[in-house]
Amino acid sequence: MTSHLASDLASLRIDRTPRAPRRWPAMLAGALAVTAAGGLALVKGRAYVESRLFKLEVSVTEITSVAPAQGDVELTATGYVIAQSTAKLAAKIVGRISKSGVREGGSVKAGEVVFELDVEDQAAAVAAARARQAAAGARIATSLASRVEFTVEHEREQKLLAAGAAARSGVEVLEARLKVLTAQIAAARAEANAAAAEVTSLTTGLKNLRILAPIDGTAVSKPASVGDVASPGVALVELADFASLLVEVDVPEARLGRVKPGAPCTISLDAFGSERFLGEVAELGPRLNRAKATGIVKVKFTAPPASLRPEMSARVSFLDKALDEAQLKEPDKVVVPRTALVEQAGGKAVFVLENGKVRLTPVVVGAPLGQGFVLESGPPPKTRVVREPPKDLTDGQAVSEKTAS
Repeated sequence: MTSHLASDLASLRIDRTPRAPRRWPAMLAGALAVTAAGGLALVKGRAYVESRLFKLEVSVTEITSVAPAQGDVELTATGYVIAQSTAKLAAKIVGRISKSGVREGGSVKAGEVVFELDVEDQAAAVAAARARQAAAGARIATSLASRVEFTVEHEREQKLLAAGAAARSGVEVLEARLKVLTAQIAAARAEANAAAAEVTSLTTGLKNLRILAPIDGTAVSKPASVGDVASPGVALVELADFASLLVEVDVPEARLGRVKPGAPCTISLDAFGSERFLGEVAELGPRLNRAKATGIVKVKFTAPPASLRPEMSARVSFLDKALDEAQLKEPDKVVVPRTALVEQAGGKAVFVLENGKVRLTPVVVGAPLGQGFVLESGPPPKTRVVREPPKDLTDGQAVSEKTAS
């Protein structure tokens, strides 16, 4: 019992051995660091995902090239050179082409023979129809002669029957023969009329073997060749009257009120580089395009170039006053819209839109021109730039173009 009591008392002693200090502050700091890193990664990851999935919508405009004389004019429009008078030539009947009088790019006058079809088959058909008409006429003559003969005999038999010298059956036979001859004559006349109508139709068809030009024009498509088979409704060549060439441009409905017939303008053609031509508004189209909210404006050249062709791409600048020759020869100036400019390190810059991303590009601007500034150094004309860039837009950011509502 004494030994147990001694053991229990020994267990009640206080352990005074030095212990290692606790590390909970370091552990807490590590946890906080891990949490901060995770939060930063989450923020960056969220920004990355949002930039990929939820792109910033921006409005887009472009850098333009304008004439200095039109600095006070806002309205420019693009379109194409269109021939107002065209014709597609086709045959009225089936036939093989035996002669062609036009080549691609060649000119013809109204009324000239452009194609001739093989005449042999049609001429043979006309000859056959005339032969049938003649045969029907011969049958008519034969039937008429026979009817005269039987009429005389019928009258004689009737006299004999009245005198009791002939039988009634003989008279009845002659009467039946006369009815048959009358019917044969009517049938032959109908056949002759049908043959005559066929001759008329086929003779008209002979005229259709010659295909004439309905207008003065130039062949703008490759014409059918000799030996080709022409069919009704299939175009053999397309003619365009180059004297009727006008530029047709789409003008926004909201700006149509600023365009008046006879108003001066300049015309630039992609095929002629920086050269400009004087023109004026010829007419406004009678209908609007509901889907695009635009109307067609037709512009004519004051002095069209000799090499003007249909479907050439054109840009029309509508002016508030006519230009003289000196102003017309002034070179175009590149203009950046005022709304596209942003401040960058004491200078100007624009956000260029390329492949769904924006690129911050420094520019040097000069004097104001219209609603922008003359661009002395920077991107070329037709470069698409962000209009009224948002303040949080950054270089290299992925964006989407805002669609018109």
